[in-house]
Amino acid sequence: MELRDIEIFLTLAEELHFGRSAERLHVTQARVSQSIAKQERRIGGALFRRTSRRVELTSIGARLYAELKPAYQQILDGTRSAAAEAARGVHGTLKIGTMGALSQILTATNALFRGHHPGAELDFVEVQPTTPFAGLRSGEVDMALLWLPVREGDLTVGPVVSERPLVCVVGSEHPLAKRDSICMEDLGDYEVPSSQHPLPAYFEEALLPFHTPSGRPIRRGTKIATWQETLIAVTAGAVIQPIQAEAADYYPWPGVKYLPIDDAPMGRWALVWRTNAENPLVRAYVEAVEGRV
Repeated sequence: MELRDIEIFLTLAEELHFGRSAERLHVTQARVSQSIAKQERRIGGALFRRTSRRVELTSIGARLYAELKPAYQQILDGTRSAAAEAARGVHGTLKIGTMGALSQILTATNALFRGHHPGAELDFVEVQPTTPFAGLRSGEVDMALLWLPVREGDLTVGPVVSERPLVCVVGSEHPLAKRDSICMEDLGDYEVPSSQHPLPAYFEEALLPFHTPSGRPIRRGTKIATWQETLIAVTAGAVIQPIQAEAADYYPWPGVKYLPIDDAPMGRWALVWRTNAENPLVRAYVEAVEGRV
């Protein structure tokens, strides 16, 4: 049933008069009659009883009215809300959590967002890799750029913004630094950092597997709380660290070397936000990521 036919039916059900319904809808009385007749043919039964003196709903018509009225009202309310939001535009400050210089991944999106929403501001807050969800859950940030997978019941995972194979960062004096590349099996011969704050196992394993492809355990060593502490431990030769390829672009730290991993899994970054805190700013930014603004 088309929306205009729904409007005609609901109006006649309330007015119970073809002439008044036509006036209220700014259509001809014939248009009202034609619409009702079409609906009755589709349903296979009469919606109204008509006499020379009055119009009444049949039991079928009354049931249809009871079902359509609240649904139609929801459509109207949603349309008005969307129109009001569009009229107001997107305003306010969107706080985005990123892990240090990885905010550079979003440079093009930021320019697109700002161009379409000049009344909105972007504020970037650092997120530590050992406490990736804390800012979202405390409300410190509206959305965060996190590596995948994220499987948290209260968080929504949005579009992927970068996808590249992992690399491994080692100290420049480390035995692996003499090589041009390594493989995932090499991780079983050395220690990797451990987090000072417990991470969900699935989230940690995406970056630091617990076992090599052959099943050897990958030992955890120095406890770290920040990315800078990781780089310090790597520079000292205490640990090696599989990491997203973007780190090599943005952190050319003295005393370290970034090595390709021949059989590396993909490192994927996506925007994540608290499901029950989604707002127009979040939706507008996601649209910018997807190129829909």
